[in-house]
Amino acid sequence: MKVLVLNAGSSSLKYQLIDMENESVLCSGLVERIGLEMGAISYKRLPDTDSEKKTSLEMAIPTHNVGLRKVIELITEGETAVVEDMAEIKAVGHRVVHGGEYFSAPTVVDDKVLEAIEACIPLAPLHNPANLDGIKTGMELFPGVPQVAVFDTAFHQTIPAQAYMYALPYELYEELKIRRYGFHGTSHKYVAGEMAALMGKDLAECNIITVHLGNGSSMTAVEKGKSVDTTMGMTPLEGLIMGTRSGDVDPAVCDFLARNKGMSVSEIDTLLNKKSGLEGLCGMSDMRDIHAAVDKGDERAKLAVEALTYRNRKYIGSYMAVLGDVDAIVFTAGIGENDDIVRLESLKGLEKLGVVIDEAANAGRAGEPKKISAADSPVQVWVIPTNEELAIAREAKNILG
Repeated sequence: MKVLVLNAGSSSLKYQLIDMENESVLCSGLVERIGLEMGAISYKRLPDTDSEKKTSLEMAIPTHNVGLRKVIELITEGETAVVEDMAEIKAVGHRVVHGGEYFSAPTVVDDKVLEAIEACIPLAPLHNPANLDGIKTGMELFPGVPQVAVFDTAFHQTIPAQAYMYALPYELYEELKIRRYGFHGTSHKYVAGEMAALMGKDLAECNIITVHLGNGSSMTAVEKGKSVDTTMGMTPLEGLIMGTRSGDVDPAVCDFLARNKGMSVSEIDTLLNKKSGLEGLCGMSDMRDIHAAVDKGDERAKLAVEALTYRNRKYIGSYMAVLGDVDAIVFTAGIGENDDIVRLESLKGLEKLGVVIDEAANAGRAGEPKKISAADSPVQVWVIPTNEELAIAREAKNILG
């Protein structure tokens, strides 16, 4: 069974074709600058373990449909082909950012599912419209092939009301569904499952804190295999300090800025989402640049690292309190997998809570799962690379039986 995984953005389309017999990636790539004067397609073919072939194209790509048609051509024709016929592709899996309260699990797309995804557009106005474009393109180009929607929010639908409700007038929840939804659910679920397997346990037996650190970051408390709390809220702005997002901030700051700086709601939203976080603290959003600046004595860069890791540590401690008993802490995503300084500082001082790090094991990047806690640490700490595309393909395979 081969599954094509699509992640459609407003002007981009990431894709990966996976053979589910052995979970090998046959090809992957990116369609970008969709709708601009000139677009680009990158295509990487992985025919065997010893070589790889890459193709780069520039062409006008006015729509997702045009871009995906060209990708299908690369997949099925000529020297770039990895399948002989499109009929070998048995499912198309789609990442969808927001499923609201409609979806607690992946689902095969039909008209009602399309309507529900569209109904969630007010909750994710930048993402859900593009996700819908990707699904509709898949339906048109793969008629009769099941389209499976996998939602970033679905894993977090097990969070109890006391954790997802905001202390606002209840009618705002009833009317507008204002509540915590959480994101990165596919990643959190994937690494939690991998962690359970590494411990030789069923996920339903495990209490795990998953720490997804990238340009966007979130943390989840997983109790007996289910998400019971997560740092992102109604939008991906809440919680941890991120590349350009502020994370937690006093809501009254918004009114203060409006009154004292004359800023509009839209301007404040842009400030909090695109000009804050690490970028706001030190003028840089890439941790590699920030570490280099710290080495040169940049005090604001040092502050940014300290603030980010302090916020991480505070949430790890709070989720240890939520869970009561923790089997493991897992770091994943770009920063989580590659930044040993952030990992170490995020766990600093937690020894009395049962978290003891082996600094030698923690050193460097992690291209594969590795344990970074000391042998005598009551709580295991691991770095596990996330693989959202494989997670989506697995969900598609499972839902189709």
